[in-house]
Amino acid sequence: MKFTAIFQKVPEGFVGFVEELPGANTQRATLDEARRNLNEAVELVLEANRVLSEESIEGQLVIREPLIVSGE
Repeated sequence: MKFTAIFQKVPEGFVGFVEELPGANTQRATLDEARRNLNEAVELVLEANRVLSEESIEGQLVIREPLIVSGE
């Protein structure tokens, strides 16, 4: 899986977000800090989505299988 990180210089430092993943964003003083924090934000968004998904299918018969996304 590959995402596109966008970083924009602002007076306070850098704003970063992931094009493909709404909700994964950060703002930090340095570019290195923004990169590290954005990685953590992606992990948190994915985990939160997993929890919400588990709650929405609780008690239901579902098929769960791996999905490998190959793109560009």
